[in-house]
Amino acid sequence: MPAKTTAKPPRPSYKCAECGWTTAKWVGRCGECQAWGTVEEVAGAARVVGLRSSATGTAPVRPARRVSEVSRAEVRERLSTGLAEFDRVLGGGLVPGQVLLLSGEPGAGKSTLLLTTANTVAASTGRPVLYVSGEESVEQIATRARRVGATSEHLYLADTNDLAEAIGHLDALGDDVALVIVDSVQTMASGEVEGRAGGVTQVMEVASTLTRLAKARGIAHCLVGQVTKESTVAGPRALEHVVDTTLALEGDRHTTLRLLRAVKNRYGAADEIACFEQTDAGMVEVPDPSALFRASREAPVPGTCLTVTVEGRRPLITEMQALVSHTKAPNPRRGVSGLDSARVTMLVAVTDGSAGLRLWEQDVYTATVGGLRSTDPGGDLAVCLAIASAAGGFPVPLDVAAVGEVSLSGDIRRVTMLGQRVAEAARLGQRRILAPPGTVEAVARLKVKAEIVEVPTLLDAVRTVRGWSPRAGRDGG
Repeated sequence: MPAKTTAKPPRPSYKCAECGWTTAKWVGRCGECQAWGTVEEVAGAARVVGLRSSATGTAPVRPARRVSEVSRAEVRERLSTGLAEFDRVLGGGLVPGQVLLLSGEPGAGKSTLLLTTANTVAASTGRPVLYVSGEESVEQIATRARRVGATSEHLYLADTNDLAEAIGHLDALGDDVALVIVDSVQTMASGEVEGRAGGVTQVMEVASTLTRLAKARGIAHCLVGQVTKESTVAGPRALEHVVDTTLALEGDRHTTLRLLRAVKNRYGAADEIACFEQTDAGMVEVPDPSALFRASREAPVPGTCLTVTVEGRRPLITEMQALVSHTKAPNPRRGVSGLDSARVTMLVAVTDGSAGLRLWEQDVYTATVGGLRSTDPGGDLAVCLAIASAAGGFPVPLDVAAVGEVSLSGDIRRVTMLGQRVAEAARLGQRRILAPPGTVEAVARLKVKAEIVEVPTLLDAVRTVRGWSPRAGRDGG
């Protein structure tokens, strides 16, 4: 006789809405992410006694297929956004059915960038593009759209906070929609679940519903995510796992430069960046942003040195600046702007020990140009040379760039993408490049048209620059 099967009542369990940690009993604080008030009860599945683990399940709607059976015709090509910089971050454009999450601080330009993207997609494809806003009215969006030149007849605007109504707008446009933008996911609410808009339950329901809709219809969706004071996406961390791509729009409020960084990307590299400039006419692409990060002068001055940092996979030439002034205070100041303060403090100590500049009785201020924030160790040598130049009163020639990591012993070490850094410096007119040992051999195949001077230690680099300084004025103009 077949074994008797009985169903036991489900055993309650509890799960953290932030990180997914589970526990058998309720607790006020998550044992994994240490968040308070995020542990909620979830319904447990009924346990069936007497059945094996391989019990039959529900017949799938779409049976599994061999990968060789999926033809190339079924895999549609990427959709270009019309912005080359945006396409490069995405890995070549939007994939049909892709769900993208764009986050950034208020005023960074998220809505402006997506409105410009919506207009270029609508104009280039001739297909409808739906822009749904839960923060602004249609009239307000239209005013901003006219300011940035987003006037395509295929661009449709809607304002609602109800998810069902937003889907209704999409249904009214048919299945030929090229792109859907929801601004923002925290302002949308679904009537299927309880909770306020922006809550954990509502955000996950809205994101999950839109993701299933995007996959079923093959329509790319772009969701705007608000951020917290810690510059993280508001809502549960699981939101970033639901979407296919997570982008972060970064930038200082006092500058017009904006960096679009890929944090997660299932269809491309996750370390790409794109550069934009926020203007009165909207977001403008900056294909060669190196000119924004270095000052323009005709003659060299003490306290400056050029380097090549890497943001994502893009090399950017950057000017490091330093100011050294005598102080009678018992604790000299160490001011930092755009750099890591702990690392700069270490570099000041290494420079003092290598060059004997008595920096322990000097105020030292370091900064980058153009509001760039750099944590790349490849700029260590340039920071040290800028400090030594400011303290010693000798300028670094304008045609010199320095690339390398400085260790606590004063040795110069190689960094990642060294060949690309040297090639970028040579492309922008730097004729002499200070680099760690082994650089000449590493870049031999690149045929760099510049003099590469290998310096094993920081002291060798300082002595080399001092030897170049007397003719730096003539070289600089």
